[in-house]
Amino acid sequence: MSFHHKPIKNFHLDGIIKDESHIPRLKEEYLRLLVIQMRETGYVPRIDIEPDFTLKYDSDKNCFEFGLTAYGTYVGRKKIEWIIAVDGYRPIHIQKTRLKESLSGQA
Repeated sequence: MSFHHKPIKNFHLDGIIKDESHIPRLKEEYLRLLVIQMRETGYVPRIDIEPDFTLKYDSDKNCFEFGLTAYGTYVGRKKIEWIIAVDGYRPIHIQKTRLKESLSGQA
């Protein structure tokens, strides 16, 4: 299957972070949530396109407003079980050992 001309869809999340020290951890958690949202709709992340993360400090509210956008390519609801991500035009398949564990129920 070729991913050369497959459409790329963005998945976006806006929010507020109160404490500056939590920014790196929350960025990773929110990115994981976007990937879950992608996969539930048949998309996988594009690892050749970096997620966009923007921060803006709101001095009136004493917090950081953020925007996070990740990019995905549609592979289908069945193929997301076999494909973990897409790098350019190449699918990245789930490792055989992880696949065997998930099929046997030992995740």
